[in-house]
Amino acid sequence: MEAWATILALVVAVLAIYHYVFKNWNYFKKSNIPYNSPWPVLGNMGVVLLRQKTMAEMTIDAYNINPKAKYVGFFDMATPVVIVRDPELIKSIANERWRETRTMLSPAFTSSKLKGMYKLMNNCATNFADYIANMPKEKRTLEMKDAFTRYTNDVIATCAFGIGINSMKDQNNDFYVLGKEATNFTGIKSLLFFVIRSWPTLSKVLNIKIISDKVVSFFKNIVKETIETRDREKIVRGDMIQLMMEARDKRAEHGKELELIDMVAQAFIFFFGGFDSVSTAMCFTCHEIGVHQDVQERLQQEIDEVLEKTNGNPSYEVINNMEYLDAVINESLRMYPIVVFLDRVCNQNFELPPTLPGREPFLVKKGTNVWFPVYAFHHDPKYFEEPGKFNPDRFIERGKEIQNSGVYLPFGLGPRMCIGNRFALLEIKVLIFHLLARCNLKPCAKTSIPMKMSKKTISVTAENGFWMDIEPRSDTHSSLRNSLSNGTVIDDAVCNANGVTNGHAVKA
Repeated sequence: MEAWATILALVVAVLAIYHYVFKNWNYFKKSNIPYNSPWPVLGNMGVVLLRQKTMAEMTIDAYNINPKAKYVGFFDMATPVVIVRDPELIKSIANERWRETRTMLSPAFTSSKLKGMYKLMNNCATNFADYIANMPKEKRTLEMKDAFTRYTNDVIATCAFGIGINSMKDQNNDFYVLGKEATNFTGIKSLLFFVIRSWPTLSKVLNIKIISDKVVSFFKNIVKETIETRDREKIVRGDMIQLMMEARDKRAEHGKELELIDMVAQAFIFFFGGFDSVSTAMCFTCHEIGVHQDVQERLQQEIDEVLEKTNGNPSYEVINNMEYLDAVINESLRMYPIVVFLDRVCNQNFELPPTLPGREPFLVKKGTNVWFPVYAFHHDPKYFEEPGKFNPDRFIERGKEIQNSGVYLPFGLGPRMCIGNRFALLEIKVLIFHLLARCNLKPCAKTSIPMKMSKKTISVTAENGFWMDIEPRSDTHSSLRNSLSNGTVIDDAVCNANGVTNGHAVKA
């Protein structure tokens, strides 16, 4: 009897697994939607998980299943996904709200708040450029990802957490080291990421995590101690922690509570979004600037003209109005969007028009995953002539048209587009301004020409790193030389507005 019970249990288990793996096998076939046949368990993600292709290549393959289709089918592991190819259709369905987070954090990104943060960014960028320009000759072949991540680390620390750090000088501060650990998605962490996305319930049962308890504890303590210090000392500072404290107080007035863990989560999301992704955008931009010397010379000319007009002290408004700098960054974000696709979950049943003439409309049911293929749009010759060519002039000639086209989506679109996009763009502009004011970028033996993407991670990044030779400019503008000779490079204490030493909170 026991043997039969065991056999029956095994049969039930096999049937359950079979049903789970193959239950959606005909999901798109029965609705006559173009799709590529999935692999068992891995779906259409197999080529990425087995490192045969990058996420970008996989997305383009799916996008090109049928160039005339408004949308196509895709399997993210065992989960069916609708990939929308029609920009007008995307505009009609990407209109959901994300109230709570945006209500809490939107005030951080108003023009007045960004002006205040600009000063802090400027300090960090000035220190960074000074450090790079004064490196000994034997150290001037630089892996830019490591260096730029240190800059973004310092900017986020001071603008979001009220913490002053100089990560170029203090190479192993806790804020940087643990931030790098948290945002590293190479190796087994890439696989775990997909497991958590595809099987959240199983992941909870097995206690699968991609962020270590050590990292969580560190950020929790930073936020907790900063809040306690400000409450006790009545400190007010225009950063993200302050905004969350104000949201907490407003809720308390209505008998509602904003728990510490919620504040920690929002602070970490801000850090997570800015630490790695913005530095990667800087790397791609500086790679193209270094490879295209004509672009670099034109950009440095614009920078020198700004230095001349502002006597070496450009304002927030002046930096934001630099036309060619803006075009260079926008073109880099077109060629190398940090987010390969935007993913959404349908929150109510929604009928799509027929994907192809002569076919039936398709009902996207609540809970269905929908993707918008950003990388594929950016590299479609239908929308961008010679998409593989780095050409900032396309944004000089038709920048507004591109921005409003519905196919240029480096920061998403609609009410749920990246809340920190203006912050990120300003951070990149300030860094490139100060770096190119002081230095020249030149390809070296390790520079990847043409750029090759890594298959080892889900992130968009270079296969062998971002290597470049950095040399101090011999033609530094006179206003900058004067300011440097007068000792106006910002001291660490200026950034340390309310305190951390090596990533450990101290009294403000």
